[in-house]
Amino acid sequence: MIVFVDGDTPCRVSQRRATKTWLKSVAELHGCALGDVSIVSCSDAFLLKYNREYLDHDTLTDIITFDNSDGQQLSGDLLISFPRVYENAENQGVAFENELRRVMAHGLLHLIGFKDKDPKDQALMRAAEDQALQMFHVEQSD
Repeated sequence: MIVFVDGDTPCRVSQRRATKTWLKSVAELHGCALGDVSIVSCSDAFLLKYNREYLDHDTLTDIITFDNSDGQQLSGDLLISFPRVYENAENQGVAFENELRRVMAHGLLHLIGFKDKDPKDQALMRAAEDQALQMFHVEQSD
């Protein structure tokens, strides 16, 4: 089950039912099932604190994924900096909701097992994100 949680920032996600269905489809595409996944909206400061404390990184980021999966049953917390997503969307010339979906897909793909530390893994992650985004747009056009 996917839940949207207000961290220290309101969790403004439109089309919540469609988003849940879409994320379930992304998981299934990769041979996984959804367990409990929380999408938590955060400020930059909130996420930076977690980044420092749990990952020993002193940088701003748009998402941190905490994986509690059990085999192919995906569970975890996707902590998302909404200000970072807004800024990234603006810098890339895309709508906030599209960038937010990319970040949600990115977090889910981490739960599935995708990595993004080296260029090869980053390319695979980006291709999987693009595929996931295409799935959302196809599902919504039916």
